[in-house]
Amino acid sequence: MSFGGRVTATKIELIKIRRSMQVGKMVHKILDDKREVLLKKIDEMIEEANKARSDIWSPLAEIYSSVYDSYMSLGTTTLESISDSTPSIMEVEVNVRRVVDVRIPTLHVSSKQGGQELSYGFVETNASVDKGAKLIKNILPQICKAAEYENAIFSLAKELERTQKLINALEYVIIPQYENAIAFIRATLEEREREDFVRLKKVKAVLERKKL
Repeated sequence: MSFGGRVTATKIELIKIRRSMQVGKMVHKILDDKREVLLKKIDEMIEEANKARSDIWSPLAEIYSSVYDSYMSLGTTTLESISDSTPSIMEVEVNVRRVVDVRIPTLHVSSKQGGQELSYGFVETNASVDKGAKLIKNILPQICKAAEYENAIFSLAKELERTQKLINALEYVIIPQYENAIAFIRATLEEREREDFVRLKKVKAVLERKKL
């Protein structure tokens, strides 16, 4: 059935539209179930994200304090020079998992240097730099996990919005158009049946008069 065009009032068309409406209602039920699952998953992700964020606030405060002390004691130039000359010892592996058919990136943090904790020289540094570096290394997996939850929430929310739009289209546009088309065809067919019945009665009356 093409919406916007004139509906052909035939029994075959009526059967087609009824079948299409049944399919539309099935799709509506599937999307409605998907919406409920998405809402549940979003609530779970929000809870996990809140927990992950709460676990990193205190370490982050310590890191900011250590970095501040490092800048104050060593100076910006020295600290940035140490940072530029320090090789990266952490790497993040990105994988993808599916949640309610939504692709969600997952992050896994690992060390390039086995058990070695620090990768810079100790001549020009002090305890504040060491403390900040160790704290950052320890908290990086938690930060990535929190970011993973945040990204999952946005992705699921976007899918929820798309699902809700489809549900609204079915509920307020497509299915009502099917229902209106069915009502129109049924009314037209009933009117034709009444006209045919009246016509047959007239023909029968004429034939009876001719017999008499």
